[in-house]
Amino acid sequence: MAKIIVLDKISKDGLALLDAAEGVEYEVRTGLKGEDLRQALAEFDGAICRSGVKITAESLEGNRRLKAIVRAGVGTDNIDRKAATRLGIVVMNTPGGNTVSTAEHAFALMLALSRNVAAANQSLVEGRWDRGAYMGTQLADKTLGIVGLGRIGTELAKRALAFDMCVIAFDPFLSAEVAAKMGIERVETVAEMLPRIDYLTVHTPLTPETKHLIGAKEIDLLKPGARLINAARGGIYDEAALAEGLKNGKLGGVALDVFEQEPCTSSPLFGMPNVVCTPHLGASTNEAQTLVAVEGVQLLINFLKTGEIRHAVNVVAIQPQTLETLRGYLDVAYRLGRLMSQVHDGGLETCALAYRGEVAEKETRLLTAAFCAGLAESAMEEEVNIVNAELLLRERGIQIQEETQRRPSVFSSTVTATLTGKGQTFTAAATLFGNNMPRLIRLDDCRLEAYLDGNLLAFVHHDVPGIIGAVGTIFGKHGVNIAQMSVGRRSDTPGGEAIGVLNLDGPPPQQAIDEVTAVHGLLSVRIFALPVAGRLPAWLQ
Repeated sequence: MAKIIVLDKISKDGLALLDAAEGVEYEVRTGLKGEDLRQALAEFDGAICRSGVKITAESLEGNRRLKAIVRAGVGTDNIDRKAATRLGIVVMNTPGGNTVSTAEHAFALMLALSRNVAAANQSLVEGRWDRGAYMGTQLADKTLGIVGLGRIGTELAKRALAFDMCVIAFDPFLSAEVAAKMGIERVETVAEMLPRIDYLTVHTPLTPETKHLIGAKEIDLLKPGARLINAARGGIYDEAALAEGLKNGKLGGVALDVFEQEPCTSSPLFGMPNVVCTPHLGASTNEAQTLVAVEGVQLLINFLKTGEIRHAVNVVAIQPQTLETLRGYLDVAYRLGRLMSQVHDGGLETCALAYRGEVAEKETRLLTAAFCAGLAESAMEEEVNIVNAELLLRERGIQIQEETQRRPSVFSSTVTATLTGKGQTFTAAATLFGNNMPRLIRLDDCRLEAYLDGNLLAFVHHDVPGIIGAVGTIFGKHGVNIAQMSVGRRSDTPGGEAIGVLNLDGPPPQQAIDEVTAVHGLLSVRIFALPVAGRLPAWLQ
C-alpha cells in the first residue's frame, strides 16, 4: 500500500482522486517545518505540495523511503532539487495548470494600472468622490512589450491583441515565422523594445541572466509614463530602481504580484501613487488550483503504481543500463549546448546536430535532447531538462535537425552542432576522451583541443608571433590564472587566422577583457561560462 502525504491545502477534486485511488493511502498534514517535516516525510512514499512548505536538504536528511515529490504548480523553488536528486527522489511539477490564471492576473494588473482601480476604490472607502483625480488611459492602440513567449507570455499576448494593442516581444528562441503567425513583432534585444513601449510585462524564470533584467539603466530607455507589470518571478525587476523611477516621474505606474523576498509585507513601493501590488495571486483561482491539484495527484499516483515519470525537473525516464552507457556523451552534448547558448543573441532558426563514428550507433535522440537542454535552460520560463527541452524549442519555431554517420573522422566519435539564424551560422564540435572527459575540438572552422568546462576565453587572431604571449601577460597582470591552453588554425598554412582557447581558474575582470580585445592582430574575443569538470546537470546525476 503506497502512502502519500499532502503538505499544503489542495483542491477538493485532488483529494477526491486520492480517495478513489486503489492501493493508496494518504494523510493531510499542513504547516509542517523543521524536525516535524523531516520525520513526516520519512513515513511516506510520495508527497504533494504547493508553495507553502519548504522542503530543504535538512527536511530530506536520512530519508530512505520517499520516492517522489510533486509540486502542484510550476515553480519548484521551495524544493531542494539537488538534495532530492542525490537521494533518488523524483521531483515533478504541473507546468500547464496555472497558465491562463497567471496570464489573466497579469492582464488584470495592467488594466488596474490604466484605470487607477485600486486608488479610486480606496477614495470611496475613505468617503471621497474624487472622480476628476483618476483620469485613466485605454489599452487600445498602446504598445505592449513582452519578455518571454512561453505558455503564459503567449496567453497574455493573445489577450492584448484582442484589446487592439500592438505587441512587441523578445524571446531568444522565438522565430520570425512563429511571431508573424501570432500577429506580433519580434525584436532582437530587450533594449530595442524599451523606447517604443507603453507597457512592459515579463514572463521568464529568475536566473542569473534575468535577475534585475530591468534596472535603472533600462528604465532610462523607456518613454516617459511607461507602466511595468510583473507576475512571473520576483527579482526580475530591480524594486529600488522602480521606486526611484516612480519618484522622478519616469514611470507612469508599477504593478507587482511577485517580490524579491516573499512573504513581503514591507516595500518602498507599497503606498506609492500609481502602484498596484498583490501577494502572489497569479495562480490563485479556483480553476487553476483544481487543475494543478488534479494533475499533481495523477502524476504521483501513476508514478507510485507504474513508475511513469512526466514533467520531472530533476531526472529523466531512461533505463539504468542506457544511462550508464550514454552518461559521458550526454554530458558532452549538454555542455556543447551550454556553450552554443552563449553565441547567439536571438533570432535562432535552426539547430543541426551531426553524430559521427561510434556515437552514431547510440541513442542519439537522447543526446539531441541533452544538447537542447543545455541550449535552452538559461532562457526558458519553464523548468528545462532532457525531457522537455526539444519540445520547448520546437514550440518557438526552431527546427531541430539530426544526422548520423557511422564512419569516424579523426576522432572515434564526434558531436557537431550548427546554429543558424539572422543570416549567421556558428559551428562547434566536441568529443569524449575516456569515459568522462569532454573535449572541445572545433569552433567554426578552427580545429583545436580544449577542455569543455569552467571559464573559457576564445580569441581569434592573425597567425603571427607575439599575440598569445600578449594575452597571457595581460591575464598575469590581472591575477587571472590560465589552467589550460589550446591553439588551432583555420588551415594548415601558417599566416592566416588562428584561434586560442584558455581555460581560466575564474571569470576574468572586464578590464582584462578590454585589454585583450585591444591587442593588435586580435580579431574577436568570446567568453564562455560552463559547468566545472565533473559537474552534471540534476537530471543526469
